[in-house]
Amino acid sequence: LNDAEMGKISGYTNPNESEHDFFIVGHTSTSVSLACGLAKARDLKGQKHNVIAVIGDGSLSGGEALEGFSNAAVLGSNIIIVVNDNEMSIAENHGGLYTNLRLLRQTRGQAECNMFKALGFDYRYVEDGNSVTAMIDALSAVKDTNKPTVLHVHTVKGKGYSFAEENKEKWHWNLPFDIRSGEVTLDLGNNENYNDITFNYLHERLKTDKDIVVITAGTPGAFGLTPERRKAFGRNYVDVGIAEEHAVAFSSALAKGGCKPVFCVWSSFVQRTYDQLSQDLAINNNPAVILVFSAGISGMDVTHLGGFDIPLISNIPNIVHLAPTTKEEYLAMLNWGLEQTSHPVVIRVPAEVVSSESAVETDYAKLNTYETAHQGSEVAILALGSFFELGRQVAAKLKKHNIDATLINPRYISGLDEKLLENLKQEHQLVVTLEDGELDGGFGEKIARFYGGDTMKVLTFGAKKEFTDRVPLAELYQRYHLT
Repeated sequence: LNDAEMGKISGYTNPNESEHDFFIVGHTSTSVSLACGLAKARDLKGQKHNVIAVIGDGSLSGGEALEGFSNAAVLGSNIIIVVNDNEMSIAENHGGLYTNLRLLRQTRGQAECNMFKALGFDYRYVEDGNSVTAMIDALSAVKDTNKPTVLHVHTVKGKGYSFAEENKEKWHWNLPFDIRSGEVTLDLGNNENYNDITFNYLHERLKTDKDIVVITAGTPGAFGLTPERRKAFGRNYVDVGIAEEHAVAFSSALAKGGCKPVFCVWSSFVQRTYDQLSQDLAINNNPAVILVFSAGISGMDVTHLGGFDIPLISNIPNIVHLAPTTKEEYLAMLNWGLEQTSHPVVIRVPAEVVSSESAVETDYAKLNTYETAHQGSEVAILALGSFFELGRQVAAKLKKHNIDATLINPRYISGLDEKLLENLKQEHQLVVTLEDGELDGGFGEKIARFYGGDTMKVLTFGAKKEFTDRVPLAELYQRYHLT
């Protein structure tokens, strides 16, 4: 396949690609819940067919997986759950339930202690799940069952490709590579990135501050936390498994207990955590730090978009939501977040590393204080976070049209600098907001609402409320007038 053809393949279940895919699904731990609904609908309609869910052992650590299993066990009719147990999540598995999976593998499914049977499932074990013959026999045996059934299948992650078998974590996903050598064929360069910046800061700080706890939810590689780096953190690193909800509640309680939690999460996984962000964290106002990576408009597939976190997080009371524009500002905000004890702090990590031209603020306790990078008149540009450079470019272009625009770095996503906004009325007729995410419920709408009763005009620029699927970033910027 060439690149264009390859780009048409979603990589996840998708009804447009297979009649056996009923849902567009990219995030893990959901298959059993979805299968429960299909099975119940089938039963209510008096139909007869097999409903099969496939779930990996790594996905079992997600809370929804356990909710689905609990419901499926009492369905009282045909539902077949294939547990693909390759002894790996994205990285290694974490959690107590893997003790029982290990016991079941060691006894080839014969152990009396069996969590699936304890829930009420019929249970069958397949030792060589990579054997087509063994799988045909097992599936034939459970086909048309009238009971909730678990088919526990032991497989080898990366089976058939030596590089993947030998380094399972690295090969969970990979950039384009040469199939013979396994070497990546893209020139990645040696550009500075926020994964390294974050690790270096936290690793250095841990030498003197043993209260810091770094937390991930089953995706350490997404933040450059290699096995070596995880080992360097020692007891101060916790992977909670694919359980973002638990990670937020866990972080809140760590902060309550006197520690300094730092939870690293991708933007596209934040929506799982809304209840915990609101109830377990914000209501209790515990000073946990959450770093949101891969945030912003992107050309990713529909299940991994990073443009929805601003409306989701910034509208929850008590959370201080920060948007750094440079490396120095990011480190200052992270340092402040770990030192202060008054609020939960969420930092939206920029994509590209840019250095500050001047000294940055180190204390962000005076909430919602915007920074004026350049004082002009007529037009004021409020350029949030990673779009601050775009704001600079807009200001430079306006200069050619004899407009000396004011350029503002808002820094705070979750609140308004009412004094600054009020003062803009004196010398300006137009305010422009730029944000790297969805406009609906976002930062720009807060500014527009502030000026709602005034003559000030406001133009908000960001993403439309829509699901996009592998649309090139340049095309999206054109669509949203962000060039």
